[in-house]
Amino acid sequence: MAKKFLSGDEAFAEGVRLAKPDVISAYPITPQTIVVERLSEMVEEGGLKSEFIHVESEHSALSCAIGASAAGVRTFTATSSQGLLYMAECLVYASGGRFPIVMMNANRSTALPWNIYGDQRDSLLLLDSGWIQAYAENAQESLDLALMSFRIAEDKRVSTPFMANLDGFILTHTYEEVDVPDTSLAEKFLPTYETENKLDLDEPKNMAFSAGPEHNCIFKYKEHRAMLEAVSVITEAEKKFAEIFGRRYTGLIETYLAEDADYIIVTLGSIAGLCRETADRLRAEGKKAGVVRIRYMRPFPASELAEALKKAKAAAVLEKDISFGNEGTVYTDLNSALFRHGVTIPTYDFIGGLGGRNISAADIENIFAAMENGSGERINFIGIEVDGQ
Repeated sequence: MAKKFLSGDEAFAEGVRLAKPDVISAYPITPQTIVVERLSEMVEEGGLKSEFIHVESEHSALSCAIGASAAGVRTFTATSSQGLLYMAECLVYASGGRFPIVMMNANRSTALPWNIYGDQRDSLLLLDSGWIQAYAENAQESLDLALMSFRIAEDKRVSTPFMANLDGFILTHTYEEVDVPDTSLAEKFLPTYETENKLDLDEPKNMAFSAGPEHNCIFKYKEHRAMLEAVSVITEAEKKFAEIFGRRYTGLIETYLAEDADYIIVTLGSIAGLCRETADRLRAEGKKAGVVRIRYMRPFPASELAEALKKAKAAAVLEKDISFGNEGTVYTDLNSALFRHGVTIPTYDFIGGLGGRNISAADIENIFAAMENGSGERINFIGIEVDGQ
């Protein structure tokens, strides 16, 4: 392995290079642009043998990827924010067609007001599109997730597109030391892509067809079952990854000081690091604080979260998202999981970071204090005074 000083975008591009996609469909959008820029340089310099297609829009980028995947080749694209929303029509075509496309999304606020800074409303808005959704915390995980995403998506038991999410600017543009694996190790980890779900003149088949009520529901059920099957495939992929590269990941969630914690923050993405640092400080003061980071929002880790939180006195979700007129999307999913698994503890929702607004260590300490004092509202907006909530 070689150590390099990379941003999250560059680290993800290195992971894609190691995966050797046959087709890359690219349309730049801030803060994702660096990913496709680096990949275009790799192709131009000859270090990556891939068909690099610069299309005219995000909708075209995913349409191109669908066509390439339907032809039976490994495919990659990337987007962010309004670009992801522009792709929305194509997302369900890709998942319904069971095309294992890998797409990096740089999480960014959505308009209006226009804003290029990072929150997670873009991807969380599209949880129901049938894509696996994972959230990286740092540059090293970004590279590793790029490699693992192809293996997971392309597994015949899954055959489902994969959206890898990186927090805009906080992760995409922040530099840190990253271990970049040798190509030979990547080849040991990621098998050559083979699929029967492709256009084939020797074995013609109908693809992207219509289906009436009697059969349509069966296809949707199979799509759902494949997403659930991804849980065991993720576990297998991470085990193999640890054997080859020596870095271990923990499945759908990652826990920190949660085993004996009284109060636990549940979050996702890059903010988890600051949550852990805050928990450490509170532990030094004798307070039993813990953190649970959600690594995968789909498939959703319902049983894993229930197990991690069942002994806590209270839990709070810290999320950069809101479903207007209701609550944060992560909070909704968490409460459903706890109810289904018989875990009855007080839960709170803390919504922050919208439009890239800073979430400080003091904000996180206040979340732990609100849980301990029972003083938090069910829905809380960090940094905003709300009357009559």
